[in-house]
Amino acid sequence: MSITKESELKGMKRISEVVAKTLKQMREYAEVGMSTKELDEYGGNILKSYGAKSAPYETYGFPGYSCISVNKEAAHGIPSSKKTLKEGDLINIDVSAELNGFWSDNGGSFVLGKDIYNHQPLVNASKEILHKAIYSIRGGTKISDIGYLIESEAKKYGYKVIKNLAGHGVGRSLHEQPENILNYRVKRNKERFKKNTTVAIETFISTKSTTAMGLSDGWTLVGNKGGYITQHEHTIMVTDREPLILTKSNGIW
Repeated sequence: MSITKESELKGMKRISEVVAKTLKQMREYAEVGMSTKELDEYGGNILKSYGAKSAPYETYGFPGYSCISVNKEAAHGIPSSKKTLKEGDLINIDVSAELNGFWSDNGGSFVLGKDIYNHQPLVNASKEILHKAIYSIRGGTKISDIGYLIESEAKKYGYKVIKNLAGHGVGRSLHEQPENILNYRVKRNKERFKKNTTVAIETFISTKSTTAMGLSDGWTLVGNKGGYITQHEHTIMVTDREPLILTKSNGIW
């Protein structure tokens, strides 16, 4: 959305703070032996305490308050009482919600407990690439240039990017224009970031795969060539200078 008045900025700041705090508290609450369903319900209760509504549940009828993906799940993992968290798991939590007509989105991958499977370098790369990408965005920056930056940085780390998952506009709904803030360059895309718009920027960094494919449950995505995938996401407002990171309090940096 385009922020045109102070009340809109306040609305976006409020819901962004809610989803950011929910993500942070869910990450801190996660522990070995807990089911992803229990973790999701914990997050759902936080959202409810603020009067916020889960965006995936409200928009798409997703069977959970948040998406919780574990190990080789790339995104949109369904919370389940049968899925128990283990030491060293690579976990991604994606929290988006609506409050008073405003929507915000954020997510992050992390290693639970000791990094016994050496996932931390992938997690760190994803965080660092997101940081570099976000702080390269100004009003007038080409969206394709940010995609090029993300993929180029991933290659430097020895990783790949997922090409069919993307960041997006957000504000008055969960997904708005621009719809495809991709993790690689599409040269024919001449679209630019616009000052005072709110967008969700996210990295999808992978060890092997370049495409996310759906499982039979209709929601969960995995990599087309296996391996592991990390995601980190902030909702920001584009300015003429450094962007305003609305979900900064999620603590992924």
